[in-house]
Amino acid sequence: MAFVSLNPTTNQIIQTHASWDTVQLERVLEATHRAQQIWGQTPFAQRAEILRNVAVQLRALREPYATIITQEMGKPLLEARAEVDKCAGTCDFYARHGEHFLDAETVASDAGKSYIAYYPLGVVLAIMPWNFPFWQVFRAAVPALMAGNAVVLKHAPNVPQCALSIESIFRAGGLPEGVFANLMIEVEQVADTIASPHIHAVTLTGSEAAGRKVAALAGQHLKKCVLELGGSDPFIVLHDADMEHTVNMAVASRFLNCGQSCIAAKRFILVPQIAEEFLQRFKTKIEALKIGDPMQEPTQIGPMARLDLRDTLHQQITDSIAQGAVAVAGCKPVEREGFFYQPSILDRVTAQTRAYHEELFGPVAIIIHAASDEDALRIANETRFGLGSSIWSKDAARAEQLSARIQAGCTFINGMVKSDSRLPFGGVKSSGYGRELSKLGMHEFVNAKTMWIR
Repeated sequence: MAFVSLNPTTNQIIQTHASWDTVQLERVLEATHRAQQIWGQTPFAQRAEILRNVAVQLRALREPYATIITQEMGKPLLEARAEVDKCAGTCDFYARHGEHFLDAETVASDAGKSYIAYYPLGVVLAIMPWNFPFWQVFRAAVPALMAGNAVVLKHAPNVPQCALSIESIFRAGGLPEGVFANLMIEVEQVADTIASPHIHAVTLTGSEAAGRKVAALAGQHLKKCVLELGGSDPFIVLHDADMEHTVNMAVASRFLNCGQSCIAAKRFILVPQIAEEFLQRFKTKIEALKIGDPMQEPTQIGPMARLDLRDTLHQQITDSIAQGAVAVAGCKPVEREGFFYQPSILDRVTAQTRAYHEELFGPVAIIIHAASDEDALRIANETRFGLGSSIWSKDAARAEQLSARIQAGCTFINGMVKSDSRLPFGGVKSSGYGRELSKLGMHEFVNAKTMWIR
Protein backbone atom coordinates (compact mmCIF):
# COMPACT_ATOMS: atom_id res chain seq x y z
CA MET A 1 0.00 0.00 0.00
CA ALA A 2 1.26 3.48 -0.86
CA PHE A 3 1.62 6.49 1.43
CA VAL A 4 -0.18 9.42 -0.17
CA SER A 5 0.97 12.99 0.32
CA LEU A 6 -2.21 15.04 -0.22
CA ASN A 7 -2.41 18.83 -0.13
CA PRO A 8 -5.34 19.64 2.21
CA THR A 9 -5.72 23.10 0.68
CA THR A 10 -6.36 21.84 -2.86
CA ASN A 11 -7.27 18.18 -2.24
CA GLN A 12 -4.65 17.27 -4.84
CA ILE A 13 -2.10 14.45 -4.58
CA ILE A 14 1.48 15.74 -4.30
CA GLN A 15 3.32 12.43 -4.31
CA THR A 16 2.98 8.79 -3.35
CA HIS A 17 5.51 6.56 -1.62
CA ALA A 18 5.56 2.77 -1.48
CA SER A 19 5.43 1.11 1.91
CA TRP A 20 8.01 -1.45 2.98
CA ASP A 21 7.66 -5.18 3.25
CA THR A 22 8.80 -7.19 6.28
CA VAL A 23 12.20 -8.03 4.78
CA GLN A 24 13.08 -4.39 4.19
CA LEU A 25 11.91 -3.40 7.66
CA GLU A 26 13.97 -6.10 9.35
CA ARG A 27 17.05 -5.13 7.35
CA VAL A 28 16.80 -1.50 8.47
CA LEU A 29 16.18 -2.43 12.12
CA GLU A 30 19.25 -4.69 12.12
CA ALA A 31 21.37 -1.93 10.56
CA THR A 32 20.14 0.62 13.10
CA HIS A 33 20.96 -1.72 15.96
CA ARG A 34 24.51 -2.14 14.66
CA ALA A 35 24.89 1.60 14.12
CA GLN A 36 23.76 2.32 17.68
CA GLN A 37 26.48 0.11 19.13
CA ILE A 38 29.06 2.47 17.63
CA TRP A 39 27.08 5.67 18.20
CA GLY A 40 26.66 4.90 21.89
CA GLN A 41 30.47 4.96 22.24
CA THR A 42 30.85 8.24 20.34
CA PRO A 43 32.16 11.11 22.53
CA PHE A 44 29.60 13.68 23.65
CA ALA A 45 31.55 16.45 21.92
CA GLN A 46 31.12 14.71 18.57
CA ARG A 47 27.41 14.14 19.14
CA ALA A 48 27.00 17.81 20.08
CA GLU A 49 28.83 18.96 16.96
CA ILE A 50 26.49 16.92 14.76
CA LEU A 51 23.43 18.43 16.47
CA ARG A 52 24.82 21.91 15.89
CA ASN A 53 25.32 21.02 12.22
CA VAL A 54 21.70 19.84 12.04
CA ALA A 55 20.58 23.18 13.49
CA VAL A 56 22.57 25.01 10.81
CA GLN A 57 20.96 22.83 8.14
CA LEU A 58 17.47 23.56 9.45
CA ARG A 59 17.99 27.31 9.49
CA ALA A 60 19.71 27.42 6.10
CA LEU A 61 16.84 25.56 4.42
CA ARG A 62 13.99 26.84 6.58
CA GLU A 63 11.92 28.00 3.62
CA PRO A 64 11.81 24.72 1.66
CA TYR A 65 11.20 22.72 4.84
CA ALA A 66 8.40 25.06 5.91
CA THR A 67 6.88 24.76 2.44
CA ILE A 68 6.83 20.97 2.70
CA ILE A 69 5.08 21.18 6.08
CA THR A 70 2.46 23.62 4.81
CA GLN A 71 1.75 21.79 1.59
CA GLU A 72 1.51 18.41 3.28
CA MET A 73 -0.58 19.17 6.39
CA GLY A 74 -1.92 22.68 5.86
CA LYS A 75 -0.61 24.93 8.62
CA PRO A 76 0.07 28.59 7.69
CA LEU A 77 3.55 29.15 6.29
CA LEU A 78 4.49 31.58 9.08
CA GLU A 79 3.76 28.88 11.65
CA ALA A 80 5.68 26.28 9.65
CA ARG A 81 8.75 28.52 9.63
CA ALA A 82 8.50 28.93 13.39
CA GLU A 83 8.28 25.15 13.75
CA VAL A 84 11.52 24.64 11.82
CA ASP A 85 13.25 27.30 13.93
CA LYS A 86 12.06 25.61 17.13
CA CYS A 87 13.60 22.33 15.99
CA ALA A 88 16.92 24.09 15.38
CA GLY A 89 16.77 25.66 18.84
CA THR A 90 16.26 22.27 20.46
CA CYS A 91 19.30 20.86 18.65
CA ASP A 92 21.37 23.76 20.01
CA PHE A 93 19.95 23.29 23.51
CA TYR A 94 20.91 19.63 23.79
CA ALA A 95 24.25 20.20 22.09
CA ARG A 96 24.97 22.72 24.86
CA HIS A 97 23.47 20.91 27.87
CA GLY A 98 23.12 17.23 26.98
CA GLU A 99 26.45 16.03 28.32
CA HIS A 100 25.91 17.81 31.62
CA PHE A 101 22.41 16.30 31.93
CA LEU A 102 24.06 12.88 31.91
CA ASP A 103 26.88 13.64 34.33
CA ALA A 104 27.47 10.80 36.77
CA GLU A 105 26.01 11.54 40.21
CA THR A 106 28.10 10.63 43.24
CA VAL A 107 26.11 9.09 46.09
CA ALA A 108 27.49 8.41 49.57
CA SER A 109 27.06 4.75 50.62
CA ASP A 110 28.92 1.94 52.33
CA ALA A 111 31.21 1.68 49.28
CA GLY A 112 34.54 3.32 48.86
CA LYS A 113 33.00 4.95 45.82
CA SER A 114 29.44 4.80 44.50
CA TYR A 115 27.66 6.74 41.81
CA ILE A 116 24.86 6.68 39.24
CA ALA A 117 25.99 6.55 35.62
CA TYR A 118 23.74 7.08 32.62
CA TYR A 119 24.06 4.92 29.51
CA PRO A 120 21.92 4.68 26.36
CA LEU A 121 19.18 2.06 26.16
CA GLY A 122 19.64 1.22 22.47
CA VAL A 123 17.17 1.86 19.64
CA VAL A 124 14.07 3.97 20.35
CA LEU A 125 11.00 3.62 18.13
CA ALA A 126 9.34 7.04 17.76
CA ILE A 127 5.71 6.94 16.60
CA MET A 128 4.86 10.51 15.71
CA PRO A 129 1.79 12.54 14.59
CA TRP A 130 1.11 14.85 11.68
CA ASN A 131 0.11 18.08 13.45
CA PHE A 132 3.65 19.30 14.16
CA PRO A 133 5.41 16.98 11.71
CA PHE A 134 8.93 18.35 12.31
CA TRP A 135 8.77 19.52 15.93
CA GLN A 136 7.25 16.38 17.42
CA VAL A 137 10.00 14.27 15.85
CA PHE A 138 12.88 16.53 16.87
CA ARG A 139 11.44 16.93 20.38
CA ALA A 140 11.59 13.16 20.85
CA ALA A 141 14.66 12.31 18.79
CA VAL A 142 17.23 14.95 19.70
CA PRO A 143 17.62 14.16 23.44
CA ALA A 144 17.54 10.44 22.69
CA LEU A 145 20.29 10.80 20.08
CA MET A 146 22.39 13.02 22.33
CA ALA A 147 22.15 10.32 25.01
CA GLY A 148 23.68 7.80 22.58
CA ASN A 149 20.52 6.04 21.43
CA ALA A 150 19.53 5.45 17.83
CA VAL A 151 16.03 6.40 16.67
CA VAL A 152 13.71 4.86 14.10
CA LEU A 153 10.71 6.93 13.05
CA LYS A 154 7.22 5.69 12.26
CA HIS A 155 5.62 8.93 11.12
CA ALA A 156 1.95 9.62 10.40
CA PRO A 157 0.96 8.28 6.97
CA ASN A 158 -0.18 11.66 5.63
CA VAL A 159 3.24 13.36 6.06
CA PRO A 160 5.72 11.05 4.26
CA GLN A 161 7.63 13.94 2.69
CA CYS A 162 8.21 15.48 6.11
CA ALA A 163 9.49 12.13 7.38
CA LEU A 164 11.91 11.71 4.48
CA SER A 165 13.09 15.31 4.83
CA ILE A 166 13.89 14.83 8.53
CA GLU A 167 15.95 11.73 7.76
CA SER A 168 17.90 13.66 5.12
CA ILE A 169 18.47 16.57 7.53
CA PHE A 170 20.17 14.32 10.08
CA ARG A 171 22.31 12.71 7.41
CA ALA A 172 23.33 16.10 6.01
CA GLY A 173 24.29 17.19 9.53
CA GLY A 174 26.74 14.30 9.78
CA LEU A 175 24.79 11.73 11.76
CA PRO A 176 26.20 8.31 10.82
CA GLU A 177 24.06 6.18 8.54
CA GLY A 178 21.51 4.12 10.43
CA VAL A 179 21.52 6.11 13.67
CA PHE A 180 18.30 7.80 12.59
CA ALA A 181 16.09 5.95 10.12
CA ASN A 182 12.64 6.62 8.72
CA LEU A 183 10.43 3.53 8.51
CA MET A 184 7.92 3.51 5.64
CA ILE A 185 5.66 0.99 7.35
CA GLU A 186 1.93 0.51 7.77
CA VAL A 187 0.11 0.72 11.11
CA GLU A 188 -0.31 -3.06 10.96
CA GLN A 189 3.49 -3.46 11.08
CA VAL A 190 3.95 -1.48 14.29
CA ALA A 191 3.27 -4.44 16.58
CA ASP A 192 6.01 -6.53 14.98
CA THR A 193 8.37 -3.54 15.12
CA ILE A 194 7.83 -3.09 18.85
CA ALA A 195 8.34 -6.83 19.33
CA SER A 196 11.65 -6.79 17.42
CA PRO A 197 14.72 -7.54 19.55
CA HIS A 198 16.35 -4.56 17.84
CA ILE A 199 13.91 -2.12 19.50
CA HIS A 200 14.57 -1.26 23.15
CA ALA A 201 12.05 1.50 23.91
CA VAL A 202 9.05 3.29 22.41
CA THR A 203 7.86 6.89 22.46
CA LEU A 204 4.51 7.90 21.02
CA THR A 205 2.74 11.20 20.52
CA GLY A 206 -0.79 10.61 19.33
CA SER A 207 -4.35 9.79 20.24
CA GLU A 208 -5.56 8.18 23.43
CA ALA A 209 -6.61 5.09 21.47
CA ALA A 210 -3.19 4.73 19.87
CA GLY A 211 -1.54 5.22 23.25
CA ARG A 212 -3.49 2.38 24.82
CA LYS A 213 -2.49 -0.01 22.02
CA VAL A 214 1.18 0.97 22.06
CA ALA A 215 1.35 0.83 25.86
CA ALA A 216 -0.11 -2.68 25.83
CA LEU A 217 2.38 -3.84 23.21
CA ALA A 218 5.35 -2.24 24.98
CA GLY A 219 4.23 -3.78 28.26
CA GLN A 220 3.83 -7.19 26.67
CA HIS A 221 7.47 -7.04 25.55
CA LEU A 222 8.74 -5.26 28.71
CA LYS A 223 9.99 -2.20 26.86
CA LYS A 224 10.18 1.32 28.25
CA CYS A 225 7.43 3.54 26.91
CA VAL A 226 6.67 7.28 26.99
CA LEU A 227 3.21 8.47 25.88
CA GLU A 228 2.12 12.02 25.07
CA LEU A 229 -1.55 11.74 24.19
CA GLY A 230 -4.59 13.96 23.77
CA GLY A 231 -5.61 16.93 25.83
CA SER A 232 -8.63 19.07 26.59
CA ASP A 233 -6.86 21.93 28.29
CA PRO A 234 -8.85 24.23 30.58
CA PHE A 235 -8.40 27.99 30.16
CA ILE A 236 -9.75 29.45 33.41
CA VAL A 237 -10.59 33.16 33.36
CA LEU A 238 -11.05 34.69 36.82
CA HIS A 239 -12.86 37.92 37.62
CA ASP A 240 -9.70 40.07 37.76
CA ALA A 241 -8.05 38.91 34.51
CA ASP A 242 -6.45 41.48 32.21
CA MET A 243 -9.17 41.13 29.61
CA GLU A 244 -7.33 42.44 26.54
CA HIS A 245 -4.28 40.26 27.14
CA THR A 246 -6.37 37.24 28.11
CA VAL A 247 -8.57 37.37 25.02
CA ASN A 248 -5.58 37.84 22.71
CA MET A 249 -3.92 34.81 24.23
CA ALA A 250 -7.17 32.84 24.07
CA VAL A 251 -7.33 33.38 20.31
CA ALA A 252 -3.67 32.47 19.84
CA SER A 253 -3.90 29.37 22.02
CA ARG A 254 -7.05 27.98 20.47
CA PHE A 255 -6.50 28.73 16.79
CA LEU A 256 -2.78 28.15 16.29
CA ASN A 257 -2.32 25.35 13.75
CA CYS A 258 -6.06 25.52 13.00
CA GLY A 259 -6.71 24.31 16.53
CA GLN A 260 -4.99 20.99 15.86
CA SER A 261 -2.76 20.89 18.90
CA CYS A 262 -2.88 18.66 21.97
CA ILE A 263 -1.94 21.60 24.23
CA ALA A 264 -4.28 24.14 22.67
CA ALA A 265 -6.74 25.76 25.05
CA LYS A 266 -9.96 23.91 24.37
CA ARG A 267 -12.30 24.50 27.33
CA PHE A 268 -12.77 28.16 28.19
CA ILE A 269 -14.09 28.20 31.77
CA LEU A 270 -15.55 31.57 32.71
CA VAL A 271 -16.69 32.93 36.08
CA PRO A 272 -19.87 35.05 36.02
CA GLN A 273 -18.28 38.48 36.51
CA ILE A 274 -16.40 38.42 33.20
CA ALA A 275 -18.28 35.88 31.07
CA GLU A 276 -20.25 38.31 28.91
CA GLU A 277 -17.34 40.67 28.26
CA PHE A 278 -14.92 37.85 27.48
CA LEU A 279 -17.31 36.16 25.08
CA GLN A 280 -18.06 39.35 23.16
CA ARG A 281 -14.38 40.29 22.79
CA PHE A 282 -13.47 36.72 21.88
CA LYS A 283 -16.18 36.54 19.20
CA THR A 284 -15.08 39.82 17.63
CA LYS A 285 -11.47 38.72 17.38
CA ILE A 286 -12.06 35.26 15.96
CA GLU A 287 -14.49 36.55 13.35
CA ALA A 288 -11.64 38.77 12.13
CA LEU A 289 -9.27 35.82 11.57
CA LYS A 290 -8.27 35.47 7.94
CA ILE A 291 -9.07 32.07 6.39
CA GLY A 292 -7.31 31.10 3.19
CA ASP A 293 -4.39 29.54 1.38
CA PRO A 294 -1.77 28.77 4.05
CA MET A 295 1.01 29.54 1.59
CA GLN A 296 -0.11 33.18 1.64
CA GLU A 297 1.45 35.07 4.56
CA PRO A 298 -1.67 37.01 5.65
CA THR A 299 -3.51 33.71 6.23
CA GLN A 300 -4.16 32.86 9.88
CA ILE A 301 -6.45 29.83 9.48
CA GLY A 302 -5.56 27.18 6.91
CA PRO A 303 -7.33 23.90 6.22
CA MET A 304 -7.61 21.01 8.61
CA ALA A 305 -5.13 18.27 7.77
CA ARG A 306 -7.60 15.67 6.49
CA LEU A 307 -11.21 15.46 5.40
CA ASP A 308 -12.08 12.77 7.95
CA LEU A 309 -10.79 14.99 10.75
CA ARG A 310 -13.04 17.82 9.63
CA ASP A 311 -16.03 15.49 9.35
CA THR A 312 -15.44 14.12 12.85
CA LEU A 313 -15.16 17.63 14.31
CA HIS A 314 -18.38 18.77 12.63
CA GLN A 315 -20.24 15.73 13.94
CA GLN A 316 -19.07 16.52 17.47
CA ILE A 317 -20.38 20.07 17.05
CA THR A 318 -23.67 18.99 15.51
CA ASP A 319 -24.30 16.50 18.29
CA SER A 320 -23.46 19.07 20.98
CA ILE A 321 -25.85 21.64 19.52
CA ALA A 322 -28.61 19.03 19.47
CA GLN A 323 -27.82 18.41 23.15
CA GLY A 324 -28.25 22.07 24.12
CA ALA A 325 -25.03 23.91 23.24
CA VAL A 326 -25.31 27.21 21.34
CA ALA A 327 -23.36 28.14 18.19
CA VAL A 328 -22.10 31.69 18.76
CA ALA A 329 -19.76 31.84 15.76
CA GLY A 330 -18.93 29.53 12.88
CA CYS A 331 -19.62 25.87 13.64
CA LYS A 332 -19.76 24.96 9.94
CA PRO A 333 -17.35 23.82 7.23
CA VAL A 334 -16.18 26.51 4.80
CA GLU A 335 -17.72 26.17 1.36
CA ARG A 336 -14.57 26.01 -0.75
CA GLU A 337 -12.02 23.54 -2.08
CA GLY A 338 -9.95 21.90 0.64
CA PHE A 339 -10.67 20.84 4.22
CA PHE A 340 -11.51 24.20 5.80
CA TYR A 341 -13.62 24.75 8.92
CA GLN A 342 -14.82 28.10 10.23
CA PRO A 343 -13.21 29.45 13.42
CA SER A 344 -15.98 28.69 15.87
CA ILE A 345 -17.34 29.29 19.37
CA LEU A 346 -19.72 26.84 21.01
CA ASP A 347 -21.34 28.36 24.10
CA ARG A 348 -23.42 26.86 26.93
CA VAL A 349 -21.51 23.59 26.87
CA THR A 350 -22.55 21.45 29.83
CA ALA A 351 -21.94 17.93 31.09
CA GLN A 352 -24.91 16.84 28.97
CA THR A 353 -23.12 17.71 25.73
CA ARG A 354 -20.62 15.67 23.78
CA ALA A 355 -18.16 18.57 23.54
CA TYR A 356 -17.83 18.68 27.35
CA HIS A 357 -16.26 15.24 27.51
CA GLU A 358 -14.34 14.85 24.22
CA GLU A 359 -11.28 16.52 22.77
CA LEU A 360 -12.20 18.81 19.87
CA PHE A 361 -9.19 18.75 17.55
CA GLY A 362 -9.86 21.72 15.32
CA PRO A 363 -10.72 25.45 15.30
CA VAL A 364 -13.59 25.32 17.81
CA ALA A 365 -13.58 26.94 21.26
CA ILE A 366 -16.09 25.68 23.81
CA ILE A 367 -17.40 27.94 26.55
CA ILE A 368 -18.28 26.52 29.95
CA HIS A 369 -19.82 28.78 32.59
CA ALA A 370 -18.66 28.29 36.18
CA ALA A 371 -20.53 29.53 39.25
CA SER A 372 -17.33 30.49 41.12
CA ASP A 373 -13.57 30.00 41.26
CA GLU A 374 -14.07 26.73 43.11
CA ASP A 375 -16.55 25.57 40.51
CA ALA A 376 -14.06 26.47 37.77
CA LEU A 377 -11.48 24.18 39.37
CA ARG A 378 -14.04 21.39 39.61
CA ILE A 379 -14.87 21.74 35.92
CA ALA A 380 -11.19 21.90 34.96
CA ASN A 381 -10.61 18.52 36.60
CA GLU A 382 -13.85 16.94 35.38
CA THR A 383 -12.15 15.34 32.39
CA ARG A 384 -10.17 12.19 31.72
CA PHE A 385 -7.40 14.33 30.20
CA GLY A 386 -4.58 16.09 32.05
CA LEU A 387 -2.04 17.63 29.70
CA GLY A 388 -1.90 21.43 29.98
CA SER A 389 -3.90 24.13 31.74
CA SER A 390 -3.88 27.87 32.29
CA ILE A 391 -5.27 30.39 34.77
CA TRP A 392 -5.76 34.07 34.00
CA SER A 393 -5.79 36.58 36.86
CA LYS A 394 -4.01 39.77 37.96
CA ASP A 395 -3.44 38.08 41.32
CA ALA A 396 -0.66 35.74 40.20
CA ALA A 397 0.07 34.52 43.73
CA ARG A 398 -3.50 33.35 44.25
CA ALA A 399 -3.59 31.81 40.78
CA GLU A 400 -0.43 29.91 41.66
CA GLN A 401 -2.12 28.52 44.78
CA LEU A 402 -5.14 27.44 42.73
CA SER A 403 -2.88 25.84 40.12
CA ALA A 404 -1.69 23.23 42.61
CA ARG A 405 -5.17 21.71 42.54
CA ILE A 406 -5.39 21.31 38.75
CA GLN A 407 -4.71 17.75 37.59
CA ALA A 408 -2.40 18.39 34.64
CA GLY A 409 1.19 18.05 33.56
CA CYS A 410 1.62 21.82 33.52
CA THR A 411 -0.19 25.02 34.45
CA PHE A 412 0.66 28.37 32.89
CA ILE A 413 -0.45 31.51 34.71
CA ASN A 414 -1.22 34.47 32.44
CA GLY A 415 0.58 32.74 29.58
CA MET A 416 -0.21 30.39 26.73
CA VAL A 417 0.67 26.72 27.26
CA LYS A 418 3.66 25.73 25.12
CA SER A 419 6.49 23.24 25.04
CA ASP A 420 9.96 24.51 25.92
CA SER A 421 13.21 22.55 25.74
CA ARG A 422 14.19 23.84 29.19
CA LEU A 423 11.06 22.45 30.88
CA PRO A 424 9.62 18.92 31.10
CA PHE A 425 6.57 18.26 28.95
CA GLY A 426 3.92 15.57 29.40
CA GLY A 427 0.62 14.72 31.03
CA VAL A 428 -1.28 12.71 33.59
CA LYS A 429 -4.47 10.63 33.48
CA SER A 430 -5.44 9.75 29.89
CA SER A 431 -3.00 12.31 28.51
CA GLY A 432 -0.20 9.80 29.00
CA TYR A 433 2.88 9.35 31.14
CA GLY A 434 6.57 10.07 31.07
CA ARG A 435 8.18 13.36 30.10
CA GLU A 436 9.85 14.86 27.07
CA LEU A 437 12.36 17.71 26.94
CA SER A 438 14.57 19.15 29.70
CA LYS A 439 16.85 16.91 31.77
CA LEU A 440 13.87 14.73 32.73
CA GLY A 441 13.04 13.98 29.10
CA MET A 442 16.61 12.98 28.37
CA HIS A 443 16.60 10.62 31.35
CA GLU A 444 13.57 8.70 30.06
CA PHE A 445 15.69 6.70 27.62
CA VAL A 446 18.84 5.93 29.55
CA ASN A 447 19.93 3.14 31.84
CA ALA A 448 20.48 4.75 35.25
CA LYS A 449 23.18 2.33 36.32
CA THR A 450 24.36 2.01 39.92
CA MET A 451 28.16 1.70 40.29
CA TRP A 452 29.48 0.41 43.68
CA ILE A 453 33.24 0.08 44.26
CA ARG A 454 34.89 -1.28 47.42
